[in-house]
Amino acid sequence: MALPENPSINLTKETDIRLNKINLLKENNINPYADKYEVTHTLPQAREAKMGEHVQIAGRMTFRRTFGKFMFIQLSDIFAKIQVSLSVNEIDLEKYKFFKTYVDIGDYVGIEGELYTTQTGEITVKALSYELLAKAMLPLPEKFHGLTDIEARYRQRNLDLIMNDESKKVLLGRSRLISFIRSYLEKNDFIEVETPILQGAVCGASAKPFLTKHNALDKMCNLRIAPEVYLKQVVSGGFPRVFEVAKCFRNEGMDASHLQEFTQVEWYASYWNFEDNIRFFTQFIKDLTTYMLGKPVIVINGKEFALEKEFKRVDYTKTINEVLGFNVLDYDNADELKKKVISLKMFDEDEIQALKTCGAVIDYIYKRKIRPEIIEPTILFNYPASLVPLARPNDADTRTIEMFQFLINGEELCKAYSELVDPIIQRHTLEEQAKAKAMGDEEAMDVDEDFLLAMEHGMPPMSGLGMGIDRLLVMLYQQPSIRDVVLFPIMK
Repeated sequence: MALPENPSINLTKETDIRLNKINLLKENNINPYADKYEVTHTLPQAREAKMGEHVQIAGRMTFRRTFGKFMFIQLSDIFAKIQVSLSVNEIDLEKYKFFKTYVDIGDYVGIEGELYTTQTGEITVKALSYELLAKAMLPLPEKFHGLTDIEARYRQRNLDLIMNDESKKVLLGRSRLISFIRSYLEKNDFIEVETPILQGAVCGASAKPFLTKHNALDKMCNLRIAPEVYLKQVVSGGFPRVFEVAKCFRNEGMDASHLQEFTQVEWYASYWNFEDNIRFFTQFIKDLTTYMLGKPVIVINGKEFALEKEFKRVDYTKTINEVLGFNVLDYDNADELKKKVISLKMFDEDEIQALKTCGAVIDYIYKRKIRPEIIEPTILFNYPASLVPLARPNDADTRTIEMFQFLINGEELCKAYSELVDPIIQRHTLEEQAKAKAMGDEEAMDVDEDFLLAMEHGMPPMSGLGMGIDRLLVMLYQQPSIRDVVLFPIMK
């Protein structure tokens, strides 16, 4: 090879040195970006193979230590790392010098060789040949400090995954979690379906939507806030049990527990009510945590929460009434309820006045006085009907709905209810939502005529559940922010 032995002469910047090497290689008809490499073993497979076995592996070089005519390097990917030794005893001297000079930390390399263990017991591949697969023009972050800037970690997730073992564990765990959810539901006769992200009506949850113009149809659309109304239509079409792992979008505040783009799973089962869903979810969350963490325990802020015992139950409406000293179900006028709540002098008057509906007032009180106090794993049930227009009213008292949420340490993990399938009541509740929207409630739903039409053709009794996957991952891996469990969170 007619290549300079010192390609960095008169160059001081690392990026300039690397770019010079790339140019020199190309000038000498050596393509530093290979089209492919034949791999016989993944890095984990190579680590499990028998000593003496012949392997061809590939990965990014993340470490190198040279001792004259012998060196150790490390190849890495998201799953594993493996040590490789290169020596002039097995590799031509010129080829060895080329590697030493032109292959840098961060480059992708293919290695053909044999497995052995070093005197320290390290599994190692003795390189018999190698191939430069792709040169990195920019250096990796310094090994022992890595990406310390949190913003940089989110913006340059590829580097974070290379340098940060915790990020590798969490984001690989995300894939394992979603795979488990799919497998678990399919084993219980649920069928995965897909519903539209671009929708014509805002319906399925109380949330402010993202709006966009559909040019071809000349109409305004919204990004999905929840897949609920479409999944129910699928059930109406004859699918007894369905689910979707769904990307959803809500144009609301951003904090450690919320992102505008998030992932949730929703499932719906014909002929269930919310009590059936409680039983199913109780077993599901125990099995899930056992699969992910080795035992049915979640640790939050250093405190262990066991999931194997029966969960505590708290009556939502009863607890709200105890906090306020009166029955919120006696009020169906938002102004009257706000006046009564303000008279208690327990809350900020301006914040209460800004709320548009009875449901919003009740939810405000819950989030400030009840939710923060729920620490142990708890089933919260029996909600006022004004909170969720898509839920089935309780036969004993139609002012409440058959709904539950599961909470740990003041965080809601899921919401589920017996579904409203009476088209007359459903039209009325959605029309009330439309009135609230006209009065300025940006989180109110539209009247979705396609959904109502499907309900008018008949829907079976059913119960559905929605669970945020991002928030669950924050709990499972004790992460400080929801951004830490998302590969590419939106940034300013």
